[in-house]
Amino acid sequence: MPYTADDQKRIDAIRVLSIDAVQKANSGHPGLPLGAAPMAYVLWSRHLKFNAADPHWADRDRFVLSAGHGSALLYSLLYLTGEGLTLEDLQNFRQLHSRTPGHPEVHHTPGVEVTTGPLGQGVANAVGLAMAEAHLAALYNGERKIVDHYTYCLAGDGDLMEGVSAEAASLAGHLRLGKLIVLYDDNLISLAARTDVTFTEDRCARFAAYGWHTQIVNSEAGNDVDAIDAAIVAAKADPRPSFIAIRTEIGFGSPRAGTFQAHGEPLGADNVRKTKDVLNWPEEPPFFVPDDVLAWWRDVGAKGAARETQWQGEYAAWKAAHPDLAAQYERTQAGTLPATISWPTFTPENGAVATRDAGGVVLNAIAGDLPELVGGSADLDPSTKTYLKGFGDFQPGDYAGRNLHFGVREHAMGAIANGLGLHGGLLPFTATFFNFVDYMKPAVRLAALSDTKAIFVFTHDSFYVGEDGPTHQPVEQLAGLRATPNLIVLRPADAVETREAWRFAIGHGGPSSIVLTRQKVPFLGERNVPIERGAYIIHGDPETLPELVLIATGSEVSLALDAAKLLEAGGTTVRVVSMPSMELFAKQEPGYRDAIIPPQAARVSIEAGATFGWHRWVGEHGVTIGIDHFGASAPAADIAREFGFTAENVAATASRLLVAS
Repeated sequence: MPYTADDQKRIDAIRVLSIDAVQKANSGHPGLPLGAAPMAYVLWSRHLKFNAADPHWADRDRFVLSAGHGSALLYSLLYLTGEGLTLEDLQNFRQLHSRTPGHPEVHHTPGVEVTTGPLGQGVANAVGLAMAEAHLAALYNGERKIVDHYTYCLAGDGDLMEGVSAEAASLAGHLRLGKLIVLYDDNLISLAARTDVTFTEDRCARFAAYGWHTQIVNSEAGNDVDAIDAAIVAAKADPRPSFIAIRTEIGFGSPRAGTFQAHGEPLGADNVRKTKDVLNWPEEPPFFVPDDVLAWWRDVGAKGAARETQWQGEYAAWKAAHPDLAAQYERTQAGTLPATISWPTFTPENGAVATRDAGGVVLNAIAGDLPELVGGSADLDPSTKTYLKGFGDFQPGDYAGRNLHFGVREHAMGAIANGLGLHGGLLPFTATFFNFVDYMKPAVRLAALSDTKAIFVFTHDSFYVGEDGPTHQPVEQLAGLRATPNLIVLRPADAVETREAWRFAIGHGGPSSIVLTRQKVPFLGERNVPIERGAYIIHGDPETLPELVLIATGSEVSLALDAAKLLEAGGTTVRVVSMPSMELFAKQEPGYRDAIIPPQAARVSIEAGATFGWHRWVGEHGVTIGIDHFGASAPAADIAREFGFTAENVAATASRLLVAS
């Protein structure tokens, strides 16, 4: 049946608050809130399990607004339910330092689960959230359900057009994530035109082919709240992930209803008045909500307190029966590390390996002490060495497995890792070849923006990949990742630095990437590696001012050490600096940086990647040895000679610099 008068007032409160916020800011997207308000009303008032007084309750349902441009809808709901936002926050929509930015940002606004806006990312984040729930439920539930919640996602046409959502939906269907429900705002409009100019596929048939349960709600411009309610009830009863296509009218009630002009710009003062007239809402004052409507919504937000109290009672009883498991649960939910972790020791006998192999040794050594550590690769476990031996596979029917098989889906893999990391209770990692960071860069960027604790492992890190050629040989990726704010990039030189890179990454509060070699590298000795400092002296007297400093990362550190021997044989005083993290070194106080790399000395950098960014460390007159062109298909040793990555060329280049100085 169509909605009642009371339903309409409660729905229209969402609509009016949203268009007033957009209009006051003179910026934003009014069309989605006007059209999707009924489905949001049904979900938040009848199904979503949350406690407005405690947005971080561990067993709350997760709501992801993948169509993040419609953020005014979410902010209106958070205000109405009393979940941390005030009317002043709505009035400051899209303003500097407000809690209501243009697109939802996690850690910035109470009640926002993930950062959305780049389309499709939220759908994949939701898959990660649902995977986290399934894994934690399998790990902790027994006679009592400590972990038992749904993940809901509101997605639009743009979300479904972007490839990342297709990758994630395909995996979700395979995994049969029955507690994942996507509400599709099927309004037939995109930013520039009607969707029928580009997007005419049968969306439900597509999701059905992925293995999803699909439904269509196609009546009264998406305003039939009982039909929407029934669809969500049916979705929750089905063991598969669910996709509900709800036919809506973008910009409902406004003069621009049903047109692309309603999508991405304010309605204008006159059209706001006309919309309020259609909705039978007072034109003035703006942001007006009747007392009875606000009280009803606040009651919706408060009802979750009783559910959380009930859960706390269940948890207390479960904890009493399982104290050790409860201690693990509480530690991992808090994001703290155990008191002891079994780090491996490397020797000349086992340390002269590719850093990808050393990474695999480290990962498997620490996995037993870190039950929260879960992850996998883009169908590359045998090559990235990131399989957790003895910890099972996360598959339908066995969600307790800690090895996640993403398939060849790098973009979804990165976005799913963000969902896993933001859920709470897990520490996710991913792995692929470094060149394919291109396929997951949007998700890595959002991890940095969201300050998500996730570890991105990249192997096959340079032209030393060899015969696979320039299509598989990373050149610009190191510079690209280093340019990403809030992302720590770690390129270790040997097994010891690889261990320390992992030690830093699991303790770091945000995202890290660990970049590893395919080829073997020499073991440089068990030593103190202050990796948190970013760079350190690996060769040379720290108390002596050197004539020359060779600065290198990764596999080129051993090359720098070999070149230093040649130079020292000729009487040059040489210091070699290993710089596993340029970002961490840049954070150090100037005194430390100058002590490691004295500005008075001649300086040469050596790295099998683009030289972009290195002049900060070698100075105006220093020399950078790198690759500012694409690679070649040949044995790695031949490419190294061709591109000048030999000890003899490094020594000769440094000698010329010293003469010129």
